[in-house]
Amino acid sequence: MKDGVYYSDYLQLDKILGAQQLESDKASAHAHDEMLFIIIHQSYELWFKQILFEVGSVMNIMSQPNISDNSPDLFTVNHRLKRVVTILNVLVDKVNILETMTPLDFLDFRNMLRPASGFQSIQFKLLEAHLGLRMDQRHGKSYYTSQLKPEDKKIIEDAELTKPLIDLVNEWLERMPFFDNMDYWTEEKMENGVHPFWKKYHGAYDSSLVEGEKFNLSRFEELMFSSEKKEGWSLSSKARRAALFIMLYRDYPLLQAPFHFLNLLLEIDNGISTWRYRHMNMVHRMIGTRTGTGGSTGKDYLQGALNKHYIFIEFAELTSFLIERNKLPQLSHELKSRLGFDA
Repeated sequence: MKDGVYYSDYLQLDKILGAQQLESDKASAHAHDEMLFIIIHQSYELWFKQILFEVGSVMNIMSQPNISDNSPDLFTVNHRLKRVVTILNVLVDKVNILETMTPLDFLDFRNMLRPASGFQSIQFKLLEAHLGLRMDQRHGKSYYTSQLKPEDKKIIEDAELTKPLIDLVNEWLERMPFFDNMDYWTEEKMENGVHPFWKKYHGAYDSSLVEGEKFNLSRFEELMFSSEKKEGWSLSSKARRAALFIMLYRDYPLLQAPFHFLNLLLEIDNGISTWRYRHMNMVHRMIGTRTGTGGSTGKDYLQGALNKHYIFIEFAELTSFLIERNKLPQLSHELKSRLGFDA
């Protein structure tokens, strides 16, 4: 008969609780706060592992050639991404614990850590790559993998060869069927390749803009009606139109889960950027204008990454193109029925 599971054996606590080796103790110069520093960063890596686990499962689901509206798939995706958002909130809160360490406390052991740095976190780099941040989009891209061991650098390079979540989302949006099936628009016709809905919406959007906002109309036309995805774009125009339609008509039952999904992507961007912001301010408080232990410019590098490393920002830009509900083009009875799960 199999022995029962024992708590500490199951969690392998002997390995976890024995994994804190203080550099200051090795140098016979014990620094009390180094224990806190190690445990905080070890716990970050454990949470990064969980986030990667959740994101990986979401990518598997989104890789399917079709996701049925009446299947649990999208609800499962939303549940797991909500967990990622919650974990990111926890990671932001953990900065509060680290900030109980003063700059002088940190200086007691900081120089013993060189050239190690959080910049060498493979898991965080993997997360960025899987979500969709590519090398040529990065701040300080020439420095990005320069501090890694060759085997770790290859892990990141291999990850960037795989299709990221943002690309899978783009493909999912492009499959939205409502504009391809003209049965939903029986009394309307395409004009010069422009769908009748978007012709109406263009007029409604134009009339909603005040004089100081008119520049948005040319941006709307560029983003929503380009025939191909331009360099630097993560989303095609077709995907943008689908995402905007979801945002506009999110009150219909069939679009509630897709809207929640898009909103969670924005929350992930927000969670990561909030963590970067708190981390940047903490670094400035701890070391001022000195360089990081890994050789970066410290606060200045973190500021550049904060400003540039948004992954789902193209969804946020779509809010510039929203109009009031009472001005939305009316949908056909057939399409309303489809969006209400009546089909």
